[in-house]
Amino acid sequence: MKKKRIIIIVILLMLGLLSYYIYDQYGGRLFNKQNHTGNNDKQKPNEKDPEPEIPKLQIVDMDSNTRPIAVMIDNNASAIPHHKGLSDAYIIYEIVVEGGISRLFAIYKDAKTEEIGPVRSARHYFLDYAFENDAVYVHFGHSPKAIAEINTLKVNSINGIYYDPAFWRDKNIKKPHNAFTSMERLNNAITKKKYRATTEEEVLLNYSIEAIELNEVENAILANNITVEYSSSNVVNYEYDPTNKVYKRYTRGKPHVDEGTKEQYTFKNIIVYQVKNFPLQVLGGSGRQDLANTGSGEGYYITNGYAIPITWKKNTRSSKTIYKDLNGEEIKINDGSTFINIQPQGKKLELE
Repeated sequence: MKKKRIIIIVILLMLGLLSYYIYDQYGGRLFNKQNHTGNNDKQKPNEKDPEPEIPKLQIVDMDSNTRPIAVMIDNNASAIPHHKGLSDAYIIYEIVVEGGISRLFAIYKDAKTEEIGPVRSARHYFLDYAFENDAVYVHFGHSPKAIAEINTLKVNSINGIYYDPAFWRDKNIKKPHNAFTSMERLNNAITKKKYRATTEEEVLLNYSIEAIELNEVENAILANNITVEYSSSNVVNYEYDPTNKVYKRYTRGKPHVDEGTKEQYTFKNIIVYQVKNFPLQVLGGSGRQDLANTGSGEGYYITNGYAIPITWKKNTRSSKTIYKDLNGEEIKINDGSTFINIQPQGKKLELE
């Protein structure tokens, strides 16, 4: 009888050990009906819900403190077919220079563009737009007034005349329309020259994550086709592409195409306004221009097939240009690249 009790006790102990082993291996799932039904995936008491993803701008990283880089682009008729890398700029200005031609001023931030150009010489009033973007000014050559102000104002500039490693010349293109650069070379030059590579300034424009539809705004007008005249030989056109909701750019009667990608340049936003320009009387004028670009005036903001009248104001050379609607509110800009046409006063501007 005693022997039977011992055998029973041993069996009970073995069953207990077996039950503990199963529970330890399978977390109680064989014995817990609630867990067995799949509710074991419930959030643990100390776990937090994942943070909702905050929408971010595609055109610029608002969390980045990288300093912008502004490149003077040759816009002579002989240079336009060789344009490269402009699609990576988040803002491009076009401003008249001597002889009725214009130059482009392309602003880059956090770009890795491998070819940009052709790069051409500086003009003094383009400094104002480098200042308002807190940008390093990149150019190949200079007018007398431009280099005088670059030196006097201690502008961070990368000039191909003085710093050749930042540029190369394409031997298949005739000088002076064949100087090119890249973001890698420019960043190396910034490091070599010990220029400030970061900025504490906010970007120029007031971008919106949500789509801006101007057709819902008072005083909006259709703007499917836009004509901006700089001179009789230099006329720019934009055609709205409703499928992709961008403006295709044309210059001198032809599509404006990147020589590298073979794709036509497009822009989400267009700002256009007129300022007075006049011949420069000092420091080697030679038909070079001056620009009455501080002060205020009127213009248009154009996006998604519509335009609204706006005002612009630039208090000083170094201050940002502020664009407002007719209610006095700073305009919001669609997330995308912007072309700012600063047009000579009195020239043709058509919106259809």
